[in-house]
Formats: sequence, structure tokens, C-alpha cells
Amino acid sequence: MAEHPRGTGRPAPVPAAEERLMRALYREHAGALYGMVLHLVGGDRQQAEDVVQETLLRAWRQLDRLDAERGGGSLRPWLATVARRIVIDGRRGARARPPEVPDRGLELLPDGDAEAELDRALRLMTLTDALGSLSAAHRRTIAETYLRGRTPTEAAAALGVPAGTVRSRLHYALRALRLALEERGVTP
Repeated sequence: MAEHPRGTGRPAPVPAAEERLMRALYREHAGALYGMVLHLVGGDRQQAEDVVQETLLRAWRQLDRLDAERGGGSLRPWLATVARRIVIDGRRGARARPPEVPDRGLELLPDGDAEAELDRALRLMTLTDALGSLSAAHRRTIAETYLRGRTPTEAAAALGVPAGTVRSRLHYALRALRLALEERGVTP
């Protein structure tokens, strides 16, 4: 687009004759072009509209040259070729770029420091892995006392073992858990 002759940075005004020609071009070809492009882009209406707009913009930029080349003939084959090339270029560009990730899910992240949330998640994964290395009896004892907040006596009733056994298992389970965490690079 040409710059305004006074150098204001605004586009130069479109002469009335060019504007009439562009409107006629749009009326005559946009509908058929849209139908063709809609088929090419698999029914994506927004993309089809974008391609038609870009095609007509390119035609407008080359209006003088096209008039001379066509000698009054139809521009539709040229427009169809340009539109098809725009679609092909769009597909090639999409393959060259990594796929876009939708924003859905970002609102699920907690407000605050993302790094702190990541650290918390990594600690939980490490702890879960370390707990998985313990015996089933030790895991159940830790779960009843620390995770469910029960006293050794309450945990004994829930587990069906004597309270002394729970205390003993808890001692050895914590010891084993500390070693498992140290093996994973976590120091208490």
C-alpha cells in the first residue's frame, strides 16, 4: 500500500475508480472463491475467509498488471490459483511450526509462583516414589499415623495389630523412608 503523499505515515487514499473496481471484483468472485477455499481448508470458515481476503488483497495490489495481462478476461482462474497457493503455504507453515497448545488448563494452575508449585509437585513425586519402595506394612503404618493423623493406638485398631507393633513398625518405616529419600537426593 502506498504511503500518503504528505509523508504522514498513513496509507494513501484509494482512488474512487480503484475502489469501484475492487468492489466489483469482490462481488463477482468472492462467493465462488469462498466455496472453493472452504472445501480446500476442510470446512474451516474462519480460515476460508482469511484466505479469500488475502487473495483479494493480492489481486488489488496487482490490479494494474492483471488488467494488462488479462485484456478484459476473467480473473477467476488467477484468483483460484493464488488462493490454492495460500492454502498450501499455510499447510506447509503449520507443519514447520510446533502445534499450538490451547490455553485451556492454564486457568487451573494456582495463582502465585509457578516455580514453587513445580518444586512442590517434584517433592510429592519423590516422596510417593520413596514410599513405594517401603514394605506394604510400613506404608500402611505411615499412612494411618502421618497421613490420616491417628495416634499409634488408633492406628493399631485400624490395622488390627497391637499398639507396640505400630510403634515398632513406625520407627523402622521412618528409618527406611529416610534412607529411600537420601537415595533419591533428598536430605532431611
